[in-house]
Amino acid sequence: MAVYTEVGDDELARFVARYGVGEVLSCKGIAEGVENSNYLLRTTGGTFILTLYEKRVREADLPFFLGLMEHLAAKGLTCPQPVRDREGTALGRLAGRPAAICTFLDGVSVRRPTAQHCAALGETLARLHLAGADFKLMRPNALSVAGWRPLFEQAEARADTVKPGLTEATARALETLERDWPTSLPRGVIHADLFPDNVFFLGNRLSGLIDFYFACNDMLAYDLAVCLNAWCFESDLAFNHTKGHALIAGYQKLRRLSHEEIEAFPLLARGAALRFMLTRLVDWLNVPPGALVKPHDPLPYYRRLRFHLRVAGPEDYGCAA
Repeated sequence: MAVYTEVGDDELARFVARYGVGEVLSCKGIAEGVENSNYLLRTTGGTFILTLYEKRVREADLPFFLGLMEHLAAKGLTCPQPVRDREGTALGRLAGRPAAICTFLDGVSVRRPTAQHCAALGETLARLHLAGADFKLMRPNALSVAGWRPLFEQAEARADTVKPGLTEATARALETLERDWPTSLPRGVIHADLFPDNVFFLGNRLSGLIDFYFACNDMLAYDLAVCLNAWCFESDLAFNHTKGHALIAGYQKLRRLSHEEIEAFPLLARGAALRFMLTRLVDWLNVPPGALVKPHDPLPYYRRLRFHLRVAGPEDYGCAA
């Protein structure tokens, strides 16, 4: 989440009036994240999240994202729900951007996940994958392996200013992944961005998932690899085997990984690390002037990538073949 686009008071009041959620009391920008402009919107009818979709999000993809949240909620997962206006439409326009109002979820994101948190996440991720199996809309993953080279080309000329040797190391890793990336593993709807700040807890109970704006159709085990990268490395970037095992075991309580998925897991983990390193590298080098945004340092994901290059097999993640 971030704020790139400012909204005038009168324009905001006219927009909110269409949705029947009461009058605006406050609207405060949310600075975390890097993708869209997000505001905490308080009205006489309650608390909501107002999102203005920025350039990386294609307007044509928005029905997929909003429809998926409604679909998953109908299946029992707790996630934000798009608020529909008086004409039954969820998506509008505000300040020249596509925009939507979604319900607000209670809970807090954990800064230092425990193995218990990781187990709860794994189980909920499996529930998401199973619930999404009959979602009718399709959206290819634009940030899968075919999208990584264009990202690298955007950053290639200046990558070594972030870390000497980063250009060559990235080029080698990318070449290997392009050659070996699996194509026949089980696929379905994935979240693709379940970082700790997109998962809410009340105590140790997982209370909801947010930020579905990278959701797409891709390999289910890749989604698990994204979570492993985001949840199972400590602040010093050492991999926590106990957390990795808890995450994968939690997932397999509801959806068993196939032998092929387990064997491919080190490669999937490596690809997930490279994907987030590249998008963070591009953002790090190209922050828009004046944006209220905190770009993420790409180097922690470079460190993760180096770890994945050294693993002997899936057992190093707590994932027995």
